Amino acid sequence: MTNKILGLHHITAIAGNAKRNLDFYTRVLGLRLVKKTVNFDDPGTYHFYYGNENGAPGTILTFFPWEGIVKGKNGTGMATEIDYSVAAGSLDFWKDRFQSLNVKHGEVAERLGETYLPFEDPDGLRLNLVVSKNSDERKPWTTADLNADQAAKGFHNVTLNLRSIKPTATILTDIFGYELKEQEGNRYRFATDAVPTASIIDLVESPSEGRGINGSGTNHHVAFRVPNEDVQMEFREKILSKGVHITPKINRDYFYSLYFREPGGVLFELATDNPGFTVDEPLDQLGSALKLPEQYEAMREKIEKSLPQLS
Repeated sequence: MTNKILGLHHITAIAGNAKRNLDFYTRVLGLRLVKKTVNFDDPGTYHFYYGNENGAPGTILTFFPWEGIVKGKNGTGMATEIDYSVAAGSLDFWKDRFQSLNVKHGEVAERLGETYLPFEDPDGLRLNLVVSKNSDERKPWTTADLNADQAAKGFHNVTLNLRSIKPTATILTDIFGYELKEQEGNRYRFATDAVPTASIIDLVESPSEGRGINGSGTNHHVAFRVPNEDVQMEFREKILSKGVHITPKINRDYFYSLYFREPGGVLFELATDNPGFTVDEPLDQLGSALKLPEQYEAMREKIEKSLPQLS
């Protein structure tokens, strides 16, 4: 098999309040709400997708906002940081913006030869804005507050915290086609040359740290990108041949998914490019209406009444 994983497709995290989450990611971080739907297994809970104009793979951060869920705990066996790419010269702007909007943030720092600004969303999810040392020509979604020289372009990388990196690294290199590029302390940077952006996975080895506990402010899973279902099923066979359990193909309306838990404990997904977010809404109306999976359409009135108010 010569096919490689095409970097990150999306990342899914957990929030504790739907309206607060929506306000932060659209008004503060300036992402586009490209789809407003519900959790396939819990239709009384929203599923929000945020990204660029068309919800391109590598830009999509999704949330399950479970009202009243307890706060999670970062630790090993989970993704613990999400990094967005921004233009050079924009970090001072963002630091001032976070200060004025009372967003919890740290100081601009340097890691692996790149400057970054750490911050947290209202639930404590850890994020960074990074000025990449590699060219990033992606066109970001812009707003009245954020122009193209300031807005987030999409994912730069995601960090996985692990007790031992070796089993996870083997999945990345032997199956996904990633290569170890750099190391700084206990941080190991893997990347694929199949795509120019959203191509980096950092593995942090923390042998003495406790296991993470999912809850608000933590990541649920990391989805990797494949172009179509044929390639996806090739990867499924490859993963099965390594003795790793993986689900059958699941239709998620906007992509097809496979799920497996890699040896370090992180839930991985393989998601297709097809059919995309315009399958049920035109591009200029993405995220404007509540879209329900077909099996829940007959329950629309009941579901709409049970969902939290967003305005």
